[in-house]
Amino acid sequence: MFKTFIKRPVLSIVISLIIVFLGVLSLLSLPITQFLSISPPKVNITAEYPGANNELLVKSVVIPLEQALNGVQGMKYITSDAGNDGVASIQVVFNLGTDPNLAAVNVQNRVSSAINKLPPLVVREGVKITREEPNMLMYVNLYSDDPKADQKFLFNYADINILPELRRVNGVGFADILGTREYAMRIWLKPDRLTAYNISTDEVMEALSSQSLEASPGRTGESSGKRSQAFEYVLKYPGRFDNEKDY
Repeated sequence: MFKTFIKRPVLSIVISLIIVFLGVLSLLSLPITQFLSISPPKVNITAEYPGANNELLVKSVVIPLEQALNGVQGMKYITSDAGNDGVASIQVVFNLGTDPNLAAVNVQNRVSSAINKLPPLVVREGVKITREEPNMLMYVNLYSDDPKADQKFLFNYADINILPELRRVNGVGFADILGTREYAMRIWLKPDRLTAYNISTDEVMEALSSQSLEASPGRTGESSGKRSQAFEYVLKYPGRFDNEKDY
């Protein structure tokens, strides 16, 4: 076989040119991308139910959402997780090649159809829908040599200055802070006092929600149009409780 190419150099040159020509055509027609799409797109749904355990989350939040999400276009499988911290998470994994933007829109429509089946407190807290890849891309550690900059200061600095910038980067689906130190008020109830006054925990939560809120009280002295008013005063409301004495 090799003798044929040695004795016939013209044939060898022609075959070599054909191979080179086909290689150039393949190089121009093959798709080239910097980041290959090797992982299926995933849409994450997060719901918060303050004070609920995992069993209550599964019955009142996870099951209604899973029933609504089941069979969404392009879906491969669904995984869910509910903890005793009042947070439920559902991940919808789609087939490889599915448009992630279209998948997020379809999930949003399915969740909207089931929003009336969720508890009112969950609806008020909001159901978050994020489009993200299954694996985390980057971890960023923040530290300071200043001894006065404690963990709370670093959290607030990252939350105000760094996190919004990361979320605005093109292609970033989700960015969050691990080990958050958000300001919060924790209230302990006395069971004996609740029994004495015949009050349930739901009534306490309802009272807190009705008193600690942002409201617009309006104005006083506003002209009715029939007669002129000399003074007009805008009423101010203190808003949500922000210290222990208010509670």
